[in-house]
Amino acid sequence: VQLQASGAGLVQAGGSLRLSCAASGRTFSTYVMGWFRQAPGKERDFVAAISRDGAITYYADSVKGRFTISRDNAKNTEYLQMSNLKPDDTAIYYCAGNDSGNYWFTRDYVYWGQGTLVTVSS
Repeated sequence: VQLQASGAGLVQAGGSLRLSCAASGRTFSTYVMGWFRQAPGKERDFVAAISRDGAITYYADSVKGRFTISRDNAKNTEYLQMSNLKPDDTAIYYCAGNDSGNYWFTRDYVYWGQGTLVTVSS
């Protein structure tokens, strides 16, 4: 499967942004999907993940209550709605998918999008 992330942008602190990740192929609904981010000079970190049917979601503590992950299996697309953005949220955001059923770690994800840059100004 190929993943294409979009929604990059520059936003002021306190603002909102929505990222999208479109997947090719017919097996999107069989993958756990996630979002990760990587700030300059730092490792790629888990942000959020969602189960195959969208019923279960997980979030990093740093984004809990501010970000919402969702998916539309009919459109082969996952989303990350980001609100109350902070300068620390500045990073390249990656969407990812896996068929292992795990959620939290980069090593569990096989498919990766190209990354989309989110910049939050103070």
